[in-house]
Parts: sequence; C-alpha cells; structure tokens
Amino acid sequence: MHLGLHRACSIGALHPEGPTVLLSTLAAAAADHIHFQDLGLNKVALDLGFFQIKWYSLAYIAGILVGWWYLLRMIRQPGAPMSKKHADDLVFYATLGIILGGRLGYVIFYAPEMFLEPLRILRLWDGGMSFHGGVIGTTLAIILMCRQQGLNWLRVHDYVACCAPFGLFFGRLANFVNGELWGKPAELPWAIVFPGAGPLARHPSQLYEALLEGALLFAILAYAFWRTKARYEPGKLVGIFLLGYGCFRFFVEYFREPDSQFAGTIFEHVIHMGQVLCLPMIVGGIYLIVTAKGRRQRVEPTLGTESVA
Repeated sequence: MHLGLHRACSIGALHPEGPTVLLSTLAAAAADHIHFQDLGLNKVALDLGFFQIKWYSLAYIAGILVGWWYLLRMIRQPGAPMSKKHADDLVFYATLGIILGGRLGYVIFYAPEMFLEPLRILRLWDGGMSFHGGVIGTTLAIILMCRQQGLNWLRVHDYVACCAPFGLFFGRLANFVNGELWGKPAELPWAIVFPGAGPLARHPSQLYEALLEGALLFAILAYAFWRTKARYEPGKLVGIFLLGYGCFRFFVEYFREPDSQFAGTIFEHVIHMGQVLCLPMIVGGIYLIVTAKGRRQRVEPTLGTESVA
C-alpha cells in the first residue's frame, strides 16, 4: 500500500495534469476493494415519508433492551445487589445517563464551540455522542439511584458493566451502516472504500471495535461473572470493563482516522483524543481490579436473609 501510494504521488507530482492523474491512479488502486455502496446498506431502517427510524436509534434501543434482559438474568443468581424492581428503575436512570452524558461528553471533548450555540446541543438527531461521556453520565446516574434506594452502588455498577458491551456492539455496527468513523487507508482484502472518504480503501475500524469492545469484552466479563467469584468483590467487574475497553479502544485508534476537528494538532499526529480519554480508564480499571479483594465481604442478597459467599 505504501509503495502504491508513493508511486501514485510521484506520478501526480511529475505529470502536467498531476492532481487528475493522482486521483485516477488512487481510484484504480482501490478498484479491487469492497465498495461501501455495493453492500446495499442504508442508514434509514424505516422510512414512512413523514417519519424516519434510523439504525443508529435502533442500536441504542437494542443495547438498552438486551442489556436489561441480561441484567434480569444476572440478578437471579445468589447474592444479587438489587431486586427486579431496582433493575427496572435502573434502566431509566442508565438511559438518561447514557444520553445526557454521551451528548455533553461529545460537546466537551470534541465540539466545545457548540456551547456558543446551546440549541445545537439539543439536536441529538444531528449526531455526536461520546462513549466516555456516556460512561461518566451512567456512573453518576447509578450513584444517584443507589443512594435513593439504599443500594451498594459499586456492586450495582459491576452488574451494569457486564451489560455495557451490548450497547457498544450495536452502536459500532450502526456506525458502520452509517458509513462514518472509518479507518485509515489500508491494503487488505476486507478494506472498504467509504463514501466521502476519498478514493482509498480503508480499515473498517467500526467492525474492529464491535468485535473487540463488544463481543470479546462481553465474553471476558461473562466468564468473570459466571465462572469466578468476581461479583462478590465489589468493583472488580467494573475494573475489568474499564481496563478491557480502554486497552481495546486505545489499540483500535491506531487504525482509525483522526477526528477531523483536531487536524494539525497533537491529537492528529501523536495521540488521538480517544486514546487520551482511555488512559484514565485503564489506570482506574487496574486500580479497581487490584483492590477488589480488599472490598470483599459477606454479601447479603437484596431479597431474603441468607448470607452468600
């Protein structure tokens, strides 16, 4: 790929019609790759003319509903930190945390100029959500609910962490369907030419994230929950989630195209904003895992009186 780019750039520099020849050469180099248009994907799931339902919206709904179903399965196990009623309330709180935290996180980390036009912040349909902001928002929502209900917020957060990969998986698939957040140029059989990304084939980094942050992270957390005593050590599952997500996201950022708003800054050439935001997650995750055993105690189930573990 690098040799092909070098050759194409050389042709473009030497030929009298350099720019035209350069684009033609790059387009020819990408001709053998997958073209996004040929996949037959549409960001609109249902179009009624007067009303549209987009896959991105359905991804949020699917992540919340599947996560809710999985949470109900987990709390049926001995020593659950909440009852079904609490789990039902938690879905409402977590949804608010995801939406408000995700949107405000995007504005703070990626588009602070939107504070000059506050109404733009409310235009959720225009896109722009930060996962890191969603994590903060969800955490604050869980703390608020647990204080009101008298629950151990860290143990509740452990259970929520096991459900989070569902939302990540569906969300990244929606990013792919939307043809957004594509990766860097690549010379690979599965590289894709995305609309709006120029003539070069690129890494489908959205799918990398769906597999790592979604499927693989879920499998790791599921093993820790169902096959170990991690759920009896408050904060351990949250720590596994933070460490796993932080490492996976940091790695995939090497294949993602830098955010356009940071062009010409350190966040384009040295380290991406996504990687910077992952560093405290990695450190925090390691801390929670290492210190989890010190928080282990006799766990009283929310329903019933018999102690567990």
